[in-house]
Amino acid sequence: MQPGPRNPYLADSSNPIGHGRSDQQDNVPWRGPEGPTEILGPDDIQYQWTGAGNFGQLISPVYPDGKRVLWNNGRNRIYKLDYDTLEILATLQFGDEADPSVEEMIELTTGLDELDGWPAIEHAIGISMRFLTGLDGVYALIDQHNTLFLGRKDHAVAYVEADPTDRASAVRERDRWNRPDHIDGSFVGMGMTFDGRLVLTTDHGWVISLARDFSEFDAIQLPLAAEEAADYCAMREAERGNTGYGWLRTSLCIDEDNAIYTSSNDHHHKVIWTGTRLTLDEAHGAWSIPYRNGGGCGSGTTPSLMGFGPDEEHFVVFGDGDAVVNITYVWRDEIPDDWEQLANAPHRRIAGIGPADMDNPDLEEIKTEQSITVSGYGAMTVNNEPASRPDGLPAQAARMLCFLLGHKPEYTPHGLHKYEWDPQARELRRAWVNTEVSSPNSVPFVSQESDLVYTSGARAGKWTIEAVDWTTGESRFHYVLGGSQFNTLGAGVTLDEEGRLLFGNIFGKTRIRRDPGTSR
Repeated sequence: MQPGPRNPYLADSSNPIGHGRSDQQDNVPWRGPEGPTEILGPDDIQYQWTGAGNFGQLISPVYPDGKRVLWNNGRNRIYKLDYDTLEILATLQFGDEADPSVEEMIELTTGLDELDGWPAIEHAIGISMRFLTGLDGVYALIDQHNTLFLGRKDHAVAYVEADPTDRASAVRERDRWNRPDHIDGSFVGMGMTFDGRLVLTTDHGWVISLARDFSEFDAIQLPLAAEEAADYCAMREAERGNTGYGWLRTSLCIDEDNAIYTSSNDHHHKVIWTGTRLTLDEAHGAWSIPYRNGGGCGSGTTPSLMGFGPDEEHFVVFGDGDAVVNITYVWRDEIPDDWEQLANAPHRRIAGIGPADMDNPDLEEIKTEQSITVSGYGAMTVNNEPASRPDGLPAQAARMLCFLLGHKPEYTPHGLHKYEWDPQARELRRAWVNTEVSSPNSVPFVSQESDLVYTSGARAGKWTIEAVDWTTGESRFHYVLGGSQFNTLGAGVTLDEEGRLLFGNIFGKTRIRRDPGTSR
């Protein structure tokens, strides 16, 4: 199938935005590592301690010296790392909170490995409350001029370098755009249109198109947001604390015609940027449809686009809000004239509903907070439900077990479930299920040339990288990494420009020194 188009206004690299491209598919066409299974040691791994919340790694354009950097936006500061060595080249702190020292980060991660039972849970809760509560700026991007953009709670920020020709140059704030009073909610998602406009969303259901020099903007509120969003966000915050369960709580994807796709609590939306304004007018191709939301918390996945060629079927794919999450395919352009509404679908635009039940039809609950991984007509999700939950632990804390203690066998979830669209039968079909491999909290990533999907897993109390055959679902190999310093904590596993595995961790950054032996 034809790959998603490169956005010319994003940095010319393999990862200028979370999930890789504007389509948010989480794949690259080139080759990745192909094994064999190994227990890796220090000489096999590049590792850099940074600080809290440095989950992503945005790859810059090429500098005049022919090299690149990695931009990382953390909880307390911006980090710029040397692309080749992961050496810290420059940082910029914001706010008064300081990152923990390397010694403290080692102590915190060691505690996750050495403690068991309730002491381990209490230690994990402490880390979660200190470093994850109130986290903002998770979604960010780098444009073609090497400007880092991200959204804080009530403002967008642009970061640049004092000397744009020097990779080691200091980072400075170029300027910021403060959210006007009539636009409410905290910023959540971020993307870039194919004519170079920033797109931001708020958890109260606003979509904003913003000029990159912050000179002007247009904004529109999604259907039902004015009636529902503020009360819904207040209710969820009271139930769960500040944990990101907003009326709109994930990022967005954008197609080459500048259509913006995003999910609110129980509807999915296609918003059109016309080049001068945002519109929800169906005459321009916009739509809003309900999706299944039996669990009540809505979609926890950033949507992905599927299909781009003139002879391909075009979908937007996301996980719905049912207690057992469904991989949901939605016709993103015109619905075929002869298409009949699916019996279990709340709208005719829905093309396929694939329950991610891991081949257990009696499963009561399985949710995912990870974007659906897409390649070709295939879409895969992972199991983020802990294998067990101690008596007395609130249900809303179950996700913490996978995110911070998912390597402990008593909590390790297992299962990857892939569906595939059959264009001849026009039907979504089960492709495979793997119930042996774990992916406690990571966003998986596909190498199309190697036909492998990579994710962060766990085996016998150690964090691993798992490589699964994208076509058959069979485990091909795995790398054993070690303790909790390698926990991705919700971050995605990616392949860099040379096809090497690169990913963020709880307090740092990891690259595995295994070259696939080919170049892009």
